Amino acid sequence: MPIRNQSPDYPLKDSADAIGEQASNRANEASESMSDMARTATDKVNEGRETAAGQLESAASTVHDRADQLPGGPKAKEFAHAAADRLSTTANYMRSHDATRMIADVEGLVKNNPGPALAVAAAFGFLLGRALSRDYFPVKK
Repeated sequence: MPIRNQSPDYPLKDSADAIGEQASNRANEASESMSDMARTATDKVNEGRETAAGQLESAASTVHDRADQLPGGPKAKEFAHAAADRLSTTANYMRSHDATRMIADVEGLVKNNPGPALAVAAAFGFLLGRALSRDYFPVKK
């Protein structure tokens, strides 16, 4: 095995090796940083799960309480109760699943339903873009 040294015969190879090593180190640092950010985000989601579930349950209770006062007849009341049941089911799901499991469930849903998932993502992106453009770039009249 030849010994590598800095010599006039190998300056480009040594430079390329050094650049490759720097790139590898930076890629590892970026990967570690992304892992840390993902871990922090997961921890934050887990911390807020119970609060969000409580708020969903409260909203479901309010909708159930007021559903019978809605105009529109029995269909409107039925729809309101169904929506409240979905809110309650979502609250129970949030209480019983940690962030990692919820992410895995979303990934499975997207893989099994790519078309609707893409449509939802596009609509969300459009609405987010509209909201941000109004907040940061108000229309001048």
